[in-house]
Amino acid sequence: MSNSSHPPLVYDLDFPGLTELLKDWGEPTFRARQIWQGLYKNFWNHPDEFSNLPKPLREKMATGLRFEAIEPSLKLDSSDGQTRKTLFRLEDGRQIEAVLMRYDRRRTLCISTQVGCAMGCTFCATGQMGFSRHLSSGEIVAQVLYYARLLHAEGQAVTNVVLMGMGEPFHNYDNTMQAIDRLNDAEGYNFGARRFTISTSGLVPAIRQFADEKRQVNLAVSLHATEDEKRVAMMPVNKRYNIEQLIDACREYVQKTGRRITFEWALIHEVNDTPEEARRLASLLKGLLCHVNAIPLNPTTGYDGQATSKERAFIFKEILEQHGIPCTIRMRRGIDIQAGCGQLASRAD
Repeated sequence: MSNSSHPPLVYDLDFPGLTELLKDWGEPTFRARQIWQGLYKNFWNHPDEFSNLPKPLREKMATGLRFEAIEPSLKLDSSDGQTRKTLFRLEDGRQIEAVLMRYDRRRTLCISTQVGCAMGCTFCATGQMGFSRHLSSGEIVAQVLYYARLLHAEGQAVTNVVLMGMGEPFHNYDNTMQAIDRLNDAEGYNFGARRFTISTSGLVPAIRQFADEKRQVNLAVSLHATEDEKRVAMMPVNKRYNIEQLIDACREYVQKTGRRITFEWALIHEVNDTPEEARRLASLLKGLLCHVNAIPLNPTTGYDGQATSKERAFIFKEILEQHGIPCTIRMRRGIDIQAGCGQLASRAD
C-alpha cells in the first residue's frame, strides 16, 4: 500500500515496525511506546493530540505518517437507537461499512475486511457487489478504533468484535490476523482474543491453518444448507469446498483447539427453515462441539428469498435442541438502516 512518496499508514505498523521507523528518524526508541499508547489507549488520531511528545517529533509524524485511514461519509442510526451503521470512504475513494450494535451490556462491532467480496453468496448484498480489493491490516484496525473512540466519549467500551462485515476474512487471512494481533497487544488496545469472532463462508485450507495456529479467537462458519446442490446455489464457494470437506475441517478445528465452533444459518422461508432441514442439520453436526446461530434472513434487493416466520424459526430451534445441538435464534438488527453486510456500500456506489 505504501511507497517512498506515500507515507505509511500508522495503523499498518506493528510495534517493531513503529520502533524501527523512529530509529530511522533518529528518535529514541522509548517514543515508540508513547506513540503506541497514544494510538491504542488514548485513541488519539492526529499528531497534534500527542501532547506528551516534543513538537519536532509531532511535525515529523504529520509529514512521515498517515493517520486518516477511513473517513465517515454516512452515519445511520436505527429507529430504536440500538444499531449504528457507518459508511467509510477509504483513501482511494472506495467505500466500506461497519456496524455498532448495542445490547444490554454488550457493544458489538461488525467490521469489514475487504471492499466487496469474491465469494458471491446470493443472499448477501456484499456478495452481489463483487470484489474490489483487500483492506490493509491498518484499515481493519481503524474501523475498531473509530468506534472505540466514539464509545469512549460516552464512557463505554467495545465488548466484542465480529469480522463479519464486508468481505471474507479468510480470503484476506494475513491482514486480518495482523489486525487482530495489533488490537490484542497487551501494551496497546489489549482487546482479548476471545472477544473476536471470525466468520467464514467455508474456506477449508484457511480453517485448517487457523486450527494449526491454535488461536483463542472464535470461529463462525456460514453454513445455510445441508446438501451440496442447495448450498452451491446459495454459496458458490461450495463448488470448491463441499459440505463434507467443510465439516471435516470444522471437526479438525475443534479437535486441535478444544474450542466450540459456531454455525451461522440464515433462515429463509421454505428454503432452509423446514423441519426436515433441521433434522438433516442435527445429523450433520452430531458429536461436534458447536452451536447454531440462526437468524431470519436480512432482505436484500438482489435476492428474492424471504425471512422465515417466528413460528418456523422456533420449530427449527426446537428440533435441533431435541437432537442435542444448542441453537440461538438471533434478533435481526438495523433492518431499517440496511445493516446487513454491504447493503449501504452497494447502494452508495
